[in-house]
Amino acid sequence: MGIHPTTGKTIIAKNGRFGPYVTELLAEGEELPKGQKPRTASLFKSMDPATVDLDTAVALLDLPRVVGKDPESDAEITAQNGRYGPYLKKGTDTRTLPTEDAIFSIDLAGALELLAQPKYGARKAASALKEFDADPVSGKPVKVKDGRFGPYVTDGETNATIPRGDSVEDITFERATELLAIKRAKGPAKKKTPARKAAAKKKPATKKPAAKKPIAAKPRAERTPEQKAATAAKRAATIAAKKAAAAATAAGE
Repeated sequence: MGIHPTTGKTIIAKNGRFGPYVTELLAEGEELPKGQKPRTASLFKSMDPATVDLDTAVALLDLPRVVGKDPESDAEITAQNGRYGPYLKKGTDTRTLPTEDAIFSIDLAGALELLAQPKYGARKAASALKEFDADPVSGKPVKVKDGRFGPYVTDGETNATIPRGDSVEDITFERATELLAIKRAKGPAKKKTPARKAAAKKKPATKKPAAKKPIAAKPRAERTPEQKAATAAKRAATIAAKKAAAAATAAGE
């Protein structure tokens, strides 16, 4: 496409997974710092990669565009494209732009007027952008509205987001009812049920062996004098018998 007047890098247009875009090519042998990639920018829905010119490509790569400064707060106001479409930004405050082309066309006065409007649901932009006849299924009028996450079609019962490949200006009654029919066929979005955590198994309590009680020694019964005398006589008789046996043995030899 040409050379970027500021960076000096070659700009080319390509078709990618999410649509056509422009990007800067690295010079031969050039390496970017770790984690940094060549600048890229998606083309607007109204743009054709075969006809987009160098000035437009440079403008896309140089986004966000500085619209001007708020005269009251001196905060910078920028116009840019985001995940949910084109928008204005002033500090942490944002407002959705009606079209991608407005990123380059909106002036400071228009930006200030848009930022002065209430945000999201309460703003006037939530009113219908387009109105059609009644939907053949619900029997209610079909409208195109601008929501928090971009334009959508609704019949008051079913809401269907307008795909990135379609534009509000080109949406017809047939396309609007088709989008509503597709959304009805999908049914309501299922809420994810959080997975229950399995209860931790309790370890069986380890029984400690019962401590053995020491066996108490039985006290000896006290002997009577008669018992003591009988025991002494028995011992004496046993000794005398052993001596007699020993004498007899010696005499026989």
